Amino acid sequence: MSSPANRGVVFRGAGKVAVESIPFPELALGNRQCQHGVILKILTTNICGSDQHMVRGRTTAPEGLVLGHEITGEVIECGRDVEFIKVGDIVSVPFNVACGRCRNCRRGDTHICLHVNESRPGGAYGYVDMGGWVGGQAEYVMVPYADFQLLVFPDKAQALEKILDLTMLSDIFPTGFHGCVTAGVQPGSTVYIAGAGPVGLAAAVSAQLLGAACVIVGDMNDKRLEQARSFGCEGLDLKQDASMPELIESVLGVPEVDCAVDAVGFEANCHGHNHTHEQPATVLNAAMEITQAGGRVGIPGLYVTEDPGAASDEAKHGNLSMKFGLGWAKAMSFHTGQTPAMRYQRQLMQAILHDRVQIGKAVNVQTISLDDAPQGYADFDGGAAKKFVIDPHGTLGSASPRAVS
Repeated sequence: MSSPANRGVVFRGAGKVAVESIPFPELALGNRQCQHGVILKILTTNICGSDQHMVRGRTTAPEGLVLGHEITGEVIECGRDVEFIKVGDIVSVPFNVACGRCRNCRRGDTHICLHVNESRPGGAYGYVDMGGWVGGQAEYVMVPYADFQLLVFPDKAQALEKILDLTMLSDIFPTGFHGCVTAGVQPGSTVYIAGAGPVGLAAAVSAQLLGAACVIVGDMNDKRLEQARSFGCEGLDLKQDASMPELIESVLGVPEVDCAVDAVGFEANCHGHNHTHEQPATVLNAAMEITQAGGRVGIPGLYVTEDPGAASDEAKHGNLSMKFGLGWAKAMSFHTGQTPAMRYQRQLMQAILHDRVQIGKAVNVQTISLDDAPQGYADFDGGAAKKFVIDPHGTLGSASPRAVS
């Protein structure tokens, strides 16, 4: 019996993606069987800002890479060794590929698994230098270590009803939440979120969920700032010619916040009249400047070791000009790295299922077909205040983020 056809979004060089036929997934890892894995029919798969870094040519991603690490799907085949996942289950796939068996996975650090990437700790689907795993912006994908990794939604009908919220569990909701947790957000906190893209908006929602008193979101994109304001955040236009402490003081009456989250990463621009000038360390320096002494900065924004498109030779190798002495003098803490998505998925799922949060509405979901993925990339790169969710099989119909009643 022949396998079904499969198509995916493929990176074809700087500025280019194409929807192409790709091999149907097998329960195999190279030349060996992968009986602990499953094959998913993908229900939703999202375009992420991290994908955009590759598509812009700002990484060493190879041409031919199948993109996509934000995956929600239905199990259609289980390997022989899978005990607890069943055909028909609807599941969220954490973007970190993790074995569940190594030292790091055993302590919950699934973002730096030691067994899924030969070049360094940590693996991810469809991403440069993350183990060569086939991405999930496709119709079907194979997921290894299924019993350990997959989050099964308890009620299939309910999952389909809330799929455009639940799809955010694969990456940006845990990532935004992790940024806030590591920044020390708690009830009554004042929080600065740098960046009003989907991860920044997810961080803003997370800060609210954690009880923050005031969430300030800074960006230079008016539409994205308006999206942040739509669910109760203070939007800070960083095109203004004022210092960061002055901008914070204009909102809070004091020039500092309790906590800060960098949801921008290495493709950051200066604020003020130089806002079109790229300066990779500007968000980190601003965070040190405006965060209280003894405070913490969560850094879920992506920083890379190699950036061929950087403006300086130093930045091309991930070397940034940080005011680290300021951070030291203020006794600040910085938390970096990918998010261990599994650490937060279940509780964030419960927040969605019990109507405590409307993450799909907050990030302004727009569903598109697989064939529309290249246009989705182009629109996102152009600054659209939307989170593009690909519906590979056309199964969602007119689904939209459901308002809480």
